[in-house]
Amino acid sequence: MASSPLFSMSTMKRDSFVMKTITSNKEFKFNVSNPFDKLPVTSPTLLLTGENSLKWGQNESLLRNRMQCRAVEVKNMPRYTMGKKFELDDVIEAQQFDRETLNAIFEVAKEMENIEKNSPGSQILKGYLMATLFYEPSTRTRLSFESAMKRLGGEVLTTENAREFSSAAKGETLEDTIRTVEGYSDIIVMRHFESGAAKRAAATAGIPIINAGDGPGQHPTQALLDVYTIEREIGKLDGIRVGLVGDLANGRTVRSLAYLLAKYQDVKIYFVSPDIVKMKDDIKDYLTSRGVEWEESGDLMEVASKCDVVYQTRIQRERFGERIDLYEEARGKYIVDENVLKVMQKHAVVMHPLPRLDEITVDVDADPRAAYFRQAKNGLYIRMALLKLLLVGW
Repeated sequence: MASSPLFSMSTMKRDSFVMKTITSNKEFKFNVSNPFDKLPVTSPTLLLTGENSLKWGQNESLLRNRMQCRAVEVKNMPRYTMGKKFELDDVIEAQQFDRETLNAIFEVAKEMENIEKNSPGSQILKGYLMATLFYEPSTRTRLSFESAMKRLGGEVLTTENAREFSSAAKGETLEDTIRTVEGYSDIIVMRHFESGAAKRAAATAGIPIINAGDGPGQHPTQALLDVYTIEREIGKLDGIRVGLVGDLANGRTVRSLAYLLAKYQDVKIYFVSPDIVKMKDDIKDYLTSRGVEWEESGDLMEVASKCDVVYQTRIQRERFGERIDLYEEARGKYIVDENVLKVMQKHAVVMHPLPRLDEITVDVDADPRAAYFRQAKNGLYIRMALLKLLLVGW
């Protein structure tokens, strides 16, 4: 973790003073009577003790002495401290996250796991209301977000099929829907059939927007839970080999995952798919620009023998429109079965964003390397973490 910036004294006034961070040049204003009321740190060693108030004329010298005495403690403080605002206003795409933020979110997710298991009556988000606005079908994403909110004491407004059963069916624009729904809630989780819809929603709303999937665009919370799962299952993220298999052209999950994997060192990605649904050039170009090695292959068995993670996806019929012939041509070409398991390394895992059709056979489920249901459960902890961070901060 990066250390927190040190503070310097700035302009003094009779009833207030300003403290400015040396590194970010951000200013914090405080009342003289209680100057640390809004200081964005929580360590009790940094609080002034023994004085109920400070007399005018003593403030500057006393505070400067206290800051000097505590300089070492401030320098060693973590970047993310309790009560500090989360640096993102919305969660729209995987590119928003840097490696340090990812690590910090994963730590919060581990705390959420403890809450889910040991503190079922948590009230962290009591008084907050989440709206789930889903224009496409969903099971895991919608229910895990709703479960996450309720497990933290919040409440939920939900629409399962907003495309048919909301005013969108009457022709209402997305922007008008968002302006209306934000009047009823504190945060909106939205799935939409159009790529880029989440960005439009975020540009309109005055409350946080979480992209729960926008057509063939991105699915950032799925990518977060995928990376979290890989770290939990494999024990590392640097130096891993990942095979992305299936519908890579339309798969928003694999696109978002590729963006996040690019944050780590010495990662190699293998693309295994039918020609008609190959990974698009924008992702390949992005990986190349970030120095991430990638390779296309038509041999699932060979790739599976090399990888730490085989990430299977279904061929998405809904993305083919009327071209059912093309869908039938693509489906069933790459299937993870017991033969694939035989060539996989013992520590490797099979992942899938679900739902699956026939691209992973059911006899794989009994193998301990089948991680997809553990992966789905991890989505609860990641989404609990995101809701907590966006609504109340670190």
